[in-house]
Amino acid sequence: MDAQTLPNNPHRKFSPGRIWALATSTLTQLVRMKVFYFLLIFIALLFVAGFLFISLSFEQELKLLKDIAFGAMSLFSIIFAIVGTAILIPRDVEDRTLYTILSKPVPRLEYLIGKLFGVLLLVAISLIAMDLIFSAILYLRQNVILTEQIALLESEGNATPENIADVTNLVNAQGVNWDLQAAVFSIFLKAAVLASFSMLLSTFATSTMFTIVVGFAIFFIGHGQSLARDYFLGGIEVEAIQKLITVTLVVLFPDLQLFNLVDGVVSGESVPVSLLLKITGIATLYLVIYNLAAYLVFSEKEL
Repeated sequence: MDAQTLPNNPHRKFSPGRIWALATSTLTQLVRMKVFYFLLIFIALLFVAGFLFISLSFEQELKLLKDIAFGAMSLFSIIFAIVGTAILIPRDVEDRTLYTILSKPVPRLEYLIGKLFGVLLLVAISLIAMDLIFSAILYLRQNVILTEQIALLESEGNATPENIADVTNLVNAQGVNWDLQAAVFSIFLKAAVLASFSMLLSTFATSTMFTIVVGFAIFFIGHGQSLARDYFLGGIEVEAIQKLITVTLVVLFPDLQLFNLVDGVVSGESVPVSLLLKITGIATLYLVIYNLAAYLVFSEKEL
């Protein structure tokens, strides 16, 4: 559905239908930019990791495959979250689509939420596609390696049930499991926080490039936020002031390290449900705060 054909319902101050129409329209707008060509790069990276580094031990090979896959997922999702969000409002203003949308009537809050959800849909679809490709290649390599290891035991005359079971457990521990999906979900949450922050920036930024540069700066600062807290809190002994500065820094610079589950998952650690619920709650809180701030700025902006 195009933005010009959004449902006109003046009797409802808040309409999930209008938000969904805006989100799908935004997704269509972003897809037309041919962003899904990145999947070819992703497949090429996994092919290199999965089939050219066979000289490594199977633990190293599977870990390398996961490292490259998660690294690519993180990189692409962050680019989509920041760049995709940064270009939306300026492009709508340039094409005068924004004026058409807001005259429907569509409240400015719905416009911001719809645009953000459109970007998040793009990030989610991209991650799902990459996750499916990654899981398929990892599963294939996992079974090939297991077959090779059992054949090696047989050639050495050590193919006892106990040895086969040990090798199977070792290979499967580095293979496809549900903890990998938890890591992918954490990547999505991090991208969602960055997208909402970029949306806030784009409501008052003077240029798209400014939003993109600051967005990536926040990405790097967010991964070193604990160091920033230590720097600003150094020498301050009053507990109330420490808490105030800590809260301010956490809001201004989201602590993106909270969403870093990838390293543990690659090493074979399991992810408890309580941790997933915790980081989901934190990400939701960031989205609410940044969207509220974006609305307060955007509602006062002259268009």
